[in-house]
Amino acid sequence: MWQQNYVPVADSVALSALLAALPLAGLLLLIGVFRKPSWMAATSGLALAILVAFLGYGMPVPLVISSALMGAAYGLFPICWILFNAILLYQLTVRAGKFEIIKHSLGSLTADRRLQALLIAFAFGAFLEGGAGFGSPVAVAAAMLAGLGFTPFYAAVLCLLANTAPVAFGSIGIPVVTLAGITNLPLDRLSAGVGRICAPISVFIPAYLMVVMSGFRGLMGVWPAAALCGIAFAGTQFLVSNFVGPELTDILAALASIIVLVTLLKLWRPREIQTTVERDADAKDAPRPEAASNAVAHSGGEIFGAWMPYLLLVGCVLLWGFPTVKPYLDAFTLPVAWPGLHNAVERVAPLVETPSPYAAIFKLDFLAASGTACLISCLFAALFLRISPKAFADTAKEVAIQMAKPALTISSVLALSFLMNYSGATMTLGLAFATTGALFPFFSAILGWLGVFLTGSDTAANALFGNLQVVTAKTLDLNQVLMASSNSSGGVMGKMISLQSIAVAVAAAGMAPSEESRLFRYTLRHSIFLASAIGLVVVFYAYVVPAWAP
Repeated sequence: MWQQNYVPVADSVALSALLAALPLAGLLLLIGVFRKPSWMAATSGLALAILVAFLGYGMPVPLVISSALMGAAYGLFPICWILFNAILLYQLTVRAGKFEIIKHSLGSLTADRRLQALLIAFAFGAFLEGGAGFGSPVAVAAAMLAGLGFTPFYAAVLCLLANTAPVAFGSIGIPVVTLAGITNLPLDRLSAGVGRICAPISVFIPAYLMVVMSGFRGLMGVWPAAALCGIAFAGTQFLVSNFVGPELTDILAALASIIVLVTLLKLWRPREIQTTVERDADAKDAPRPEAASNAVAHSGGEIFGAWMPYLLLVGCVLLWGFPTVKPYLDAFTLPVAWPGLHNAVERVAPLVETPSPYAAIFKLDFLAASGTACLISCLFAALFLRISPKAFADTAKEVAIQMAKPALTISSVLALSFLMNYSGATMTLGLAFATTGALFPFFSAILGWLGVFLTGSDTAANALFGNLQVVTAKTLDLNQVLMASSNSSGGVMGKMISLQSIAVAVAAAGMAPSEESRLFRYTLRHSIFLASAIGLVVVFYAYVVPAWAP
């Protein structure tokens, strides 16, 4: 069994952290500075990670290869599986001519781009995050916004930004449930902690989206909608996470925001209807005018039929996560001990109190996967829309071709992430954050942010750094529940810049591959700002009003 060493360079945390950061630095330089496509940045970062693991950490070649392959497999399933079926559902509605009716039905509520973004990117996206997660909200919502006439770039930006608020409680609360399992801390207290940290930020996310879209002047035009949407979501998120639990937090919060928005739009209209995104820097980024909603009358039956594919999606996602159904689906899950890697690596202190083998179990949960719920909804939608098997197969083939480079990006990033985890490089970076002492409450959130940037998943980041947060909190005499909650809360802001999220957004919105680096650079500053805001909230609980902490 190969034993991890978290300080391979002269027993120095600082020098070892510089070594561990090389793959990330190379990746960031390629996509952020040299503006290379994300697939090229991801594969180059993976190559650097292989060299660092082998030459820097002394990881045996078979373990290097095996851990990278396991990460690549996880990238293909379940992440690419969800993305493929989400895009397929959208393309089926387009092929059947139903998406035009969807656009017009939304236009009957509002033709204002800002309000459409609140409805789809924020509220509907949060609902999908609560039920499925793992890329499905960005995939579905970005495709819908692009179909409504938003430019692919801004459709992707808005969905990535909007997907921050619900991530910590996504997939029926699995990130918090995972955190409780890793840390052995009470689930109810962790749920409350994450809710208390996230809710103060969530309340402002709708307004933040409006500012990004059209500046403060644009926000002032729709401030009642942004305020009520944020208050409904954040208030429900706080109450459910504190007094019910993590499982239904996102679903109920999203429903609250949807109900509030739809009710408001029946009673109120902005004075000026904004049909363009005023903050677009270039003329080419202006939404296509021909895609704006037209005043076409459709019967209630036609509108219901057009929305049926997405109603089927919601129904399947909820059914897949229903407590009485999920155990039956999970019964067909096949846990695969990854060849050559399972229990072949030994973790040591301070990550664990006593040396223990590092498990490598790949869950082949084809039936229980959220992507399969999406596929079932696609099949039912094809029947409902009367799409022939040949047309269905042709559409699936087109989506598969569209998915080729995003799949390479996602697989490469997950391969890099798993390799860094099993080599010990990720833990080296975590230890570097832990040396910040009294500043750790702030950097605790940044550590969670880094974890999600690396893995693309708040669940994976909690599994990766949750125990380190608790160990560090013990050492520094800080609130252990607060620090563990900070990991999950800070992580949500790393979601928008993880390369797999970028790849999902690019594929779903139909963007040109050359736009990936621009999308990363654009969202990076928002990600850093919002992660810092989470860090300040944690500091507030840690030092200003510790009695309010969970």
